[in-house]
Amino acid sequence: MGNSVSIIIPAKNEAQSIGQLIGQIQDGEWATEILVIDDGSTDGTGTIAEEHGAVVIRHSYSKGNGAAIKAGARAAVGDILVFMDADGQHSASDLPRLIGRLLEGFDMVVGARQRGSQASLGRDLANRFYNTLSSFMAGHKIIDLTSGYRAARAAKFKKFLYLLPNGFSYPTTSTMAFFRAGYSVDYIPIDAARREGKSHIRPLRDGIRFLLIIFKIGTLYSPLKLFVPISFSVFLLGLSYYGYTYFTHGRFTNMSALMFTTALLVFLVGLVSEQITTLLYKDSD
Repeated sequence: MGNSVSIIIPAKNEAQSIGQLIGQIQDGEWATEILVIDDGSTDGTGTIAEEHGAVVIRHSYSKGNGAAIKAGARAAVGDILVFMDADGQHSASDLPRLIGRLLEGFDMVVGARQRGSQASLGRDLANRFYNTLSSFMAGHKIIDLTSGYRAARAAKFKKFLYLLPNGFSYPTTSTMAFFRAGYSVDYIPIDAARREGKSHIRPLRDGIRFLLIIFKIGTLYSPLKLFVPISFSVFLLGLSYYGYTYFTHGRFTNMSALMFTTALLVFLVGLVSEQITTLLYKDSD
């Protein structure tokens, strides 16, 4: 291919599947190096990965999926970084298509999970909602915002490491960061298998966290697209209430004044956020 490829696999207690995944990658001879980031595993995941020939970076305690991704990206030597889950959902057979598409001129290529690949109906519906919202914010069609199977140009991905959270939302942040910087992002369809072992995602805790990600998407990419509709809605509500009180009581109430003031403040916060977001990307090409 003429490009070195580093496969980065964050893993926490994935002893059941990590060895098989590494073997599949090695059989295809697609990778220059395979990095497994053992994020505080207690089941021997790191030892199994070493026995199968991977380079293992160990965290003495669990720092989170995003922290593992950042550790792997910093240590990788490849021109291309490929990120895969260690739980058996991602197939190494998709690597040639993922990397090949990247070499056609894209800066990031994401493996978009097809319908039926989600672990549950709830997660499928949630991901559709995230995709719709992020597509509106970015002005581009985003097929799978949260997929962890992706390939990216190393030099460009590493520019945004400081933006990535330590938790599970690194795919969201990296996708929006690439779009915000004007880089090219593409998608290829993949079928994600059922994971091996127990999921690390907790519905209630992570449901709240993903709700916060929705707001992060807006403030990370284009804050005014989020704040202006909210400001305008509050303004219309205040205007409607003023019309009601004027025609029924002939006066302007404190509630109307509060709504108008709130609408103005929300708009100004969005304006300041837009400037801050611009500064976050000032060093990108």
